[in-house]
Amino acid sequence: MLRYVLKGICPTLQTFLLSKVIFIRFIKHNSYQRPIYLHLAIVGSSSFPGSWFTFSGGNNVTLRGSTDPNWGWIDGHGQAWWDTQNQVDRPHGIAFSKINNGIIRNMKLWKPIAWNFATSGSTNLHAFNNKIVAVSSNPNVSAFPFNTDGFSAGGTNMLFENNHIQNGDDCLTVGSGAKNIHFRNSYCEGGHGLSIGSLGKGGSVADVQDVLIENVIMNKTLYGARFKSWTGGNGLARNVTWSNITFSGVRFPIYVTQNYWDQNLGPPPNSTSTNNTHIQDFLFENFVGVINDSANYFEGSCVSDPCWYFVEGATGREVVIFDLHSNTATNIVAKDIFATTESGDPVAVMCDPTTVTNDVGFKCQDGVFIPTKAGLWGVDV
Repeated sequence: MLRYVLKGICPTLQTFLLSKVIFIRFIKHNSYQRPIYLHLAIVGSSSFPGSWFTFSGGNNVTLRGSTDPNWGWIDGHGQAWWDTQNQVDRPHGIAFSKINNGIIRNMKLWKPIAWNFATSGSTNLHAFNNKIVAVSSNPNVSAFPFNTDGFSAGGTNMLFENNHIQNGDDCLTVGSGAKNIHFRNSYCEGGHGLSIGSLGKGGSVADVQDVLIENVIMNKTLYGARFKSWTGGNGLARNVTWSNITFSGVRFPIYVTQNYWDQNLGPPPNSTSTNNTHIQDFLFENFVGVINDSANYFEGSCVSDPCWYFVEGATGREVVIFDLHSNTATNIVAKDIFATTESGDPVAVMCDPTTVTNDVGFKCQDGVFIPTKAGLWGVDV
């Protein structure tokens, strides 16, 4: 077994091309270089692999941090980037790609610049007991930790558990090609939820299968469970379950859209395509919590007017929003949903009945949340 021990400042990017049993351990505090201009020169280079730490290929690879909660942190010095709102040539954090039988455990990331763990093309991965703290200490709302996604799951047969993530983007994002992904027993705060996608950008063909997300606490996030695909996309996402989700101060606990867009690319696209990424066998089960329905709600990633997360006609009290196209969704159900609003006003939903063909667990309408037979506890349909 080869062993790498990383300690101290990491003045340049670290790339490991792996081919055998590897054990990589972070035993002391590690740090990115502080000056932004040093990053820009490195990341802007044609030779930059995409991430500050890149682990690629190999079998039986372990990436391990210290079990001491006060030791072994990787300091990304992201605050300087957030303060200046610099979104050019930002380094991704840790790429753990094309690895078979991998482990990521006890890693601790402090103020990472953007994007944390990516697992593209890996198989049989177990990521547990990791901690990400991407929280701005600047009271200016413009100093927001953009794109600080926690885990970007791309690959097959992956278990993520007992992770703690505070960030400004997706806690989990499952990308095209992902199969048999299990995310459980974790905590997410301040970000954009437990997401599938985005899928189908530019008409691409998506393929996501067999995803289970369960036993997760969502605190002050923009979304709880989220699916996002672009108009004009192709392919299929199927057999996806979000179960036992506890939420507090969440604006959109359950949100499904086939009209996703990126505010950094301009206004929503005017697409005349009738194609859409199809969804099949989606279950949202046992969601319990409180909706943030403040009339003055604002989330720091908003840089457009209206904000990119604005939903025309929404009241802010919606526990479920199904923004679907006709003939694209099969067997989508929200079951055992127990929600209240911070204001005490009635919980609502948004759903176009012409876009669904099954009992979705509530009366499909733009209005008050009324559970139906498929959405009631103890009733199997």
